[in-house]
Amino acid sequence: MKITTIILAAGKGTRMRSELPKILHKIANRSLLQHVYDTATQLENNTIKIVVGHGAELVTNTLKDLDADWVEQKQQLGTGHAVQQVSEPSTGSGQTGIADADTVLILYGDVPLLKLATVKLLINNVNDQSLALLTVNLADPSGYGRIVRNAAGQVTKIVEEKDATSSEKQINEVNTGIMAVQGKQLKKWLSQLNNSNVQGEYYLTDVIEMAVADQVSIITSQPETEDEVLGVNNRIQLSHLERVYQYEQATSLMEQGVTLKDPMRFDQRGSIESLGQDIEIDINVILEGKNSIGSNVKIGANTNIKNSIIGDNVTIFANCIIEDAVIGQGSRIGPYARLRPESVLANDVHIGNFVEIKKSSVAAGSKINHLSYIGDTTVGSKVNIGAGTITCNYDGVNKFRTIIEDGAFIGSNSQLVAPVTIGKNATIGAGSTITKDTPENQLTLSRTKQMSLAGWQRPVKHDCMAATAPGSLAAFPPSMEVRSGRYDSTDGGGTTPRMGEVESRLEQRSIATQELLPSTMSGTIVEEK
Repeated sequence: MKITTIILAAGKGTRMRSELPKILHKIANRSLLQHVYDTATQLENNTIKIVVGHGAELVTNTLKDLDADWVEQKQQLGTGHAVQQVSEPSTGSGQTGIADADTVLILYGDVPLLKLATVKLLINNVNDQSLALLTVNLADPSGYGRIVRNAAGQVTKIVEEKDATSSEKQINEVNTGIMAVQGKQLKKWLSQLNNSNVQGEYYLTDVIEMAVADQVSIITSQPETEDEVLGVNNRIQLSHLERVYQYEQATSLMEQGVTLKDPMRFDQRGSIESLGQDIEIDINVILEGKNSIGSNVKIGANTNIKNSIIGDNVTIFANCIIEDAVIGQGSRIGPYARLRPESVLANDVHIGNFVEIKKSSVAAGSKINHLSYIGDTTVGSKVNIGAGTITCNYDGVNKFRTIIEDGAFIGSNSQLVAPVTIGKNATIGAGSTITKDTPENQLTLSRTKQMSLAGWQRPVKHDCMAATAPGSLAAFPPSMEVRSGRYDSTDGGGTTPRMGEVESRLEQRSIATQELLPSTMSGTIVEEK
């Protein structure tokens, strides 16, 4: 069976109050339309056609990688009119239309959580004597088209709420708009549509009455939950479906053995390519992109992990950001650590609090425990990098690499100015600035001589504002005040000093102030040997 899926995505979404077309708003960092498309791609032997209208150019440019035929509905004249754009392609448009033998599946670009199992059930109800329709029972059916049945329980028509009578509005079974039908029949009914209704639009739902008139059975099915078929029309509904989706992801992980401290405070915005056992995830953790997580991994609260591979027995403490990184087994990260793209850590590596690693590899057993930046660096095994160490990798134009060989010890508050190599088992004295390669097995340090001032007196605070020396503020006329750096004249004449006079008085004030203060460098210099 060949399937043609038509995704209707032409609406503006006025209630979203956004310049962005509604279908480009996101759930779990994927657009609403992307969710629907991804479900459709799981059907075999399926051709996907997407009908766009409002913001068509933006939509197609944003989602240009989708393998689909794009069809533009230049005027939004209803759902029936939208499907007509596919069934009757304009000459030279390149669209292939709908084949008679196709099973045509109608989906909506703003209904993102529809399950594949629900779609397959719908399609299986289609043949040349039946039309498959997805319905749902709602406690509050306001705004939806009602499913009207006869005494035998057979569907006879769908009536839109604006056209419904008082008794029809009491019906709780509503139309989701999602249906599947044989191509030949659909094209026939589309050609008979008219816009004789309150909205003046061509309703796709009118084909139900036409099918009944042609003695085609209407076979209905329903989703497991109503959330599957809820559309997004405003930010409240978008937020609701985001939480529904995230709870589904959390539930799936827990079913696979993951401990989530609070499944309502967990977000998965991508996929997990592989998953180990006995994983613990604290609150407010976000997993983005494609991640792999080994066994016995603990992830602390408020951590964001994106496109990364985490080995077995890794502990990630709270408040870490990890992106496009590889973490070897037995390693410890954080708290408050950041692993930027192309960071590769071997086994048993410790990256501590307020450490940032960028485009660097760290070999087994090395430790960078405090307040350091390591960028464009190759770190050997069993290296210890002290607090406050910086690899100075950027000269303002180009990036250069630092190499720290096995067993090296880097003292605290050191700067390694790339390109530079720290030899095997070398020691760098604390507070050094290293600009040249250092030899193996030696201590290297770079410091200025330490000095002390004998007899030095600590400065005493003086009230310069009250000074009466020439040039001090007291030298200004009583009629002039200094307020927040602005000279205001209060002499009654409304005049302001000329700029030359102001500058002259400021210069005199500065000289007088310096004369009032003792020298801060008085004393005898004593050098430390």
